Amino acid sequence: MSEIENIAKQMIAKGKGILAADESTGTMTKRLSSVNVESTSENRLRFRETLFSAEGMKNYIGGVILYDETIKQKTSSGKTVPELIKSFGSIPGIKVDTGAKKLAGSPEEKVTEGLDGLRERLSEYYKLGARFTKWRAVYSISEKYPSQLAIKSNAHALARYAALVQEAKMVPIVEPEVLMDGEHSIKKCFEVTAKVLKACFEDLKLNKVNLKGTILKPNMILPGNKSKNKSNTKEIAEMTLKCLKENVPAEVPGIAFLSGGQTEIEATENLNQINKLNNTNFLMSFSYGRALQQSALKNWAQDIKDKTETQKIFNHRSKMNGLSTSAKWSMDLEKQTTA
Repeated sequence: MSEIENIAKQMIAKGKGILAADESTGTMTKRLSSVNVESTSENRLRFRETLFSAEGMKNYIGGVILYDETIKQKTSSGKTVPELIKSFGSIPGIKVDTGAKKLAGSPEEKVTEGLDGLRERLSEYYKLGARFTKWRAVYSISEKYPSQLAIKSNAHALARYAALVQEAKMVPIVEPEVLMDGEHSIKKCFEVTAKVLKACFEDLKLNKVNLKGTILKPNMILPGNKSKNKSNTKEIAEMTLKCLKENVPAEVPGIAFLSGGQTEIEATENLNQINKLNNTNFLMSFSYGRALQQSALKNWAQDIKDKTETQKIFNHRSKMNGLSTSAKWSMDLEKQTTA
């Protein structure tokens, strides 16, 4: 087994998932402003360091996705951020795309950019301690979209990215996110996600990407956030599993879902149900940002020097999600607020 295949398995080993702490400075500024904290590089680091040094990291977090600013920062103990993450038994990773831009030929849609100079940036990130990477493509659902152009353009970029990452001896997380925004049904989400996944894996194979050393970060199959027809957890889990079984090659070792607009509890409950019904060989885990951090952030904002309570909340959220990877989560455990 190659080194990247080993790393891919370690990142989402049973009971562990990925903390997505790769918010851009703009996104992080919005998050901090929402809790009335000034967005300085010191404050951004202080919040992240509070999470990265929490006990929950050791048992439940297999990897942390960082942003360019963060991977280069030094913590209060003098260690670099990747060194701190490694000391808690987790693997440092890095977001390498440069964001979704207007797609020429279909300007209402987006294509993710960042391939220019990527080989050189990957070499630098490897030296800084990163061992996996992330690239996110976004697709919106409407009467007209996503277009074939958007599906193909993003599949091509994701595959080129993944090939370069493996060349640099790192694991690519491939994140094709079908957005929740809209009035569409769960059935429509299923159809679009199936098309997107099929196109992505066709291009990954064409680019000779080793699927055994790749992690997929997809959306769950959900109705649109403005849909009149709500779905229960069982239907979400069944449709999600069916979509993945039919469209993801068996060589992919694991799937780390994004939370994409779900609340903290919904993201945990849905993953738990998916694992209850999981009859595939895929490890089904999480790669959550807001769904791991939101409650911790709200608490931290009350006193940014008080790490203890914030870490307790983060530990609890990490534990709940860790339990959901083996279908051991329950609402009763959720109410016990100590990790």
